[in-house]
Amino acid sequence: MAAPEDLIGVGKKSLYAKREPVYPQKIDGRFRRLKWLVMAVTLTIYYLTPWLRWDRGPYAPDQAVLIDLAGRRFYMFGIEIWPHEFYYVTGLLVMAGIGLFLVTSVAGRAWCGYACPQTVWTDVYQHVERWIDGDRNAQIRLAKAPWGPAKVAKRMTKHAVFIAIALATGGAWIFYFADAPTLFRDFVTGQAAYVAYATVGVLAATTYILGGFMREQVCIYMCPWPRIQSAMLDEKSLIVTYKQWRGEPRSRGTKKAATLEDLGLGVGDCIDCNQCVAVCPTGIDIRNGPQVGCITCALCIDACDKVMTRIGRPRGLIDYATLDDCAIEAAGGTPKPLWKTVLRPRTIIYFAVWASIGLAMLFALGGRTRIDISAQQDRNPIYVRLSDGEIRNSYTVKVRNMEARPRQVEIALDGLAGAKAWSIDGSRESAARSTKLDVPADSVAKLKLFVAAPGSGAAKEDFSFKVRSLDDEAETASVESRFERPEAGQ
Repeated sequence: MAAPEDLIGVGKKSLYAKREPVYPQKIDGRFRRLKWLVMAVTLTIYYLTPWLRWDRGPYAPDQAVLIDLAGRRFYMFGIEIWPHEFYYVTGLLVMAGIGLFLVTSVAGRAWCGYACPQTVWTDVYQHVERWIDGDRNAQIRLAKAPWGPAKVAKRMTKHAVFIAIALATGGAWIFYFADAPTLFRDFVTGQAAYVAYATVGVLAATTYILGGFMREQVCIYMCPWPRIQSAMLDEKSLIVTYKQWRGEPRSRGTKKAATLEDLGLGVGDCIDCNQCVAVCPTGIDIRNGPQVGCITCALCIDACDKVMTRIGRPRGLIDYATLDDCAIEAAGGTPKPLWKTVLRPRTIIYFAVWASIGLAMLFALGGRTRIDISAQQDRNPIYVRLSDGEIRNSYTVKVRNMEARPRQVEIALDGLAGAKAWSIDGSRESAARSTKLDVPADSVAKLKLFVAAPGSGAAKEDFSFKVRSLDDEAETASVESRFERPEAGQ
């Protein structure tokens, strides 16, 4: 048992570990080029999409992708989503989640390594840092160097570029919510709404902090996905793997490897050059096995393959591989072909569910009408007995025109024998089974209707309001309602 004096200060020991800065080394290879491609595509989509135009006619905005909060619309090229159709957005979110499950079950955290916004903007910042401060070794020397004019100039230049990128990121986001050219002009002239400046400020600050300072800490400590992904992976999922049976024991240099081989001692292919660690954007050592810090970017594969080629050893010491294939290869067997790894029951089920939701949404979009009707019965009073004995009910009818042009429609009664309707602006003499209404483009028209029916009949009788567009398309829609009379004897 430890003496009491040996325990003094144990309870005061800090559990906080100071962050060790990560300085990723520049690398070229097939996976680095893939990251360049994904970065170029994603950033181009993000920054340029709000500026794309899409002609919807004179009554609708011409911005290709627009989240119109004031008008409560969502436009995406030829698709227009109204508030009552928000289930389409829900479907897209469900598809995104299932798609993430599918990608993870096939290739681990490939989303994290290539397309996650945190990864993309961190990668941009790291390239800016490398461009200004130099590569890994130069950055380490600069960090240790005393402050002087050269260091201050580089730091100021780097952070000025960081802030410019952050402001461009936040600025691009607000253009999705209003006409981009108009909002840009108002923004730079100080005439935009306060919320626009606040939004840019918040997004710029988070981009600058998360991409410029926290970087890998977001992936390791803040993001929940590394913990969740363990449920998505199994022995048949492709992950970045160090083939320990082939690399160990490490020789710590080519000369030592040659000496050990001359002595007849076993030696692995790994020469402990640490290039896989030097290029890792999160600073982990993949040779220690799967870790929460591995984002599956595969840059360590590019680095290791270059070293293996240079020393005349087979490539693939670090590679995308499944645990099952690793066991087979370690035993001297031949791993399964890639298509068998990808096409297995789990991934096929994920893909089938994902595709089914997408096809169902496309079918619903293709079959939906561009006109809709709703009716609300007025409850005060529920009914009125007219002088001739008929009973009158009142309804507020709303007709939604989802076309980018004005339309004239006909609202008719369906059912309720002997009933006639007239608008609040008309008279009972003008009552008929149907009435016409002009509905502006891309909007909702409201009409107060009186419906009168014979006094004899059921106390509650169901019927429908049916709307029909009076144009070439002749679309129809209907909504059920109820006509109420006094109980017998009243």
